[in-house]
Amino acid sequence: MPTDALLAFCLFAFVTSITPGPSNLMLLASGANFGLRRTLPQVAGITLGFTALLLAVGLGLGAALAAWPALHTGLRVAGAAYLLHLAWRIGRSRSLGAGGEARPLTLWQSAAFQWVNPKAWAVAATTMAVHASPEAPLLSVLPICAAFALVNLPSILAWAGCGLALRRVLADPARLRWFNLAMAVLLAATLWPMLA
Repeated sequence: MPTDALLAFCLFAFVTSITPGPSNLMLLASGANFGLRRTLPQVAGITLGFTALLLAVGLGLGAALAAWPALHTGLRVAGAAYLLHLAWRIGRSRSLGAGGEARPLTLWQSAAFQWVNPKAWAVAATTMAVHASPEAPLLSVLPICAAFALVNLPSILAWAGCGLALRRVLADPARLRWFNLAMAVLLAATLWPMLA
């Protein structure tokens, strides 16, 4: 990939990684509720899961889903249900670093979530449609995945860091309750494009 194309691609990866979406909202809430250290597996899982999704789409999974609409519909329904479950969990959290049921997503949970995350699918499909070469799919897909992962990790880490910065403000239980409710509503609202 020529230097100017690589820079344009990295800018695209940065913008799509840093803008709000289900994963970034969950990182903001997790950073605020559990701190950065406990949120790091979730950050790593998002990058790992999205990179795997990007690779799969680049190697033909997107075309398979287009050929089997029922499978695509099943993924959309599963994604919506899981996203609503996560919004419910966030909305119920009432204390910083709460024990019991309240905990950040694990590495594998956040990696698996990328496979049902509507924004992740849209970004993966767009990335491969615009930047991958149909003449040499593997030779173009692997560098795209590597570059996207390198840009994605610090971008999404910033969301967890912003959540950490809010911890002092959210030490008041009433503020934390309203914050978590707002994050839950915003997370559920990310379903709107899928339902419209």
